Amino acid sequence: MSRILNPFFIALVALLLLIASAFVFTVNERELAIKVWLGEITDSELQPGLHTKMPLLHRIHKFDGRILTLDVPPERMLTRENKNVIVDFFIKWRIVDANTFYKRIGTVESRADSRITQLGNNEVRNAIKSRTIRQVVSTARSTLTEEVGSKLDEQASGLGIEIVDVQIKKVELPEDVRESVYRRMEQERAKIAREIRSEGEESSKKIRATANRVREETLASAYATAETTRGTGDGESARIYAEAYTENPEFYSLYRSLSAYRQAFSGDNNVLMLKPDSEFFRYFNGPGTAK
Repeated sequence: MSRILNPFFIALVALLLLIASAFVFTVNERELAIKVWLGEITDSELQPGLHTKMPLLHRIHKFDGRILTLDVPPERMLTRENKNVIVDFFIKWRIVDANTFYKRIGTVESRADSRITQLGNNEVRNAIKSRTIRQVVSTARSTLTEEVGSKLDEQASGLGIEIVDVQIKKVELPEDVRESVYRRMEQERAKIAREIRSEGEESSKKIRATANRVREETLASAYATAETTRGTGDGESARIYAEAYTENPEFYSLYRSLSAYRQAFSGDNNVLMLKPDSEFFRYFNGPGTAK
């Protein structure tokens, strides 16, 4: 126990560990690493884990293998109408080929930011140049980012870099063109509104005309049906009255007289100037008096 705690022994163990650490290194799962022998790459596909090296002869360069976000500073760009817009966008990228990245960029990852920024600005500027302000700020935003992303990825692949995503955060109009653009857009919207309103009024007139025609046709058909029904009813009524009269003329005459009395005396102030022996009062004189 005392031997283990001996300062000389502890120093010897520490020295051995220090020497051993000079011969090994680790690569974690978030990193890409390459091994360089006197300036020449000897291994660019180092897997995560523990690896060996020769001190002083081997140099190990590690790069971040995660997806990185590059926020590109806003830039003024010209549209197809030669109008200025301020475009703010970001790029997500990662290193996929450490060998190519080391040869083209070196060991300083910040140099990649400037290269990607330059390439991204060029591609976005070209895409904006081929579109109008209206397309840039509204309808063509998704196709614009897809176009920029695919072209930028093609160029970045030569640097050992993969472009994962390109997104435009904001497109602003400078103060000197904002008012004129807004006025033109307002005029376009007003024109579209007038066209829609005109089409609506025309459709409304057609619908009203159709409804009125259907209404008139329905009323005419209903009137014709009503008249036919009324005529049939009147004819049936006359037939029934005629049959009743032929079977019992006296009863029919009494029934008609009672109906006349009911209509004549239905009001409050009915006055009739007739002779007592008038035919109208034939059934008022008592039974058996009617002739």
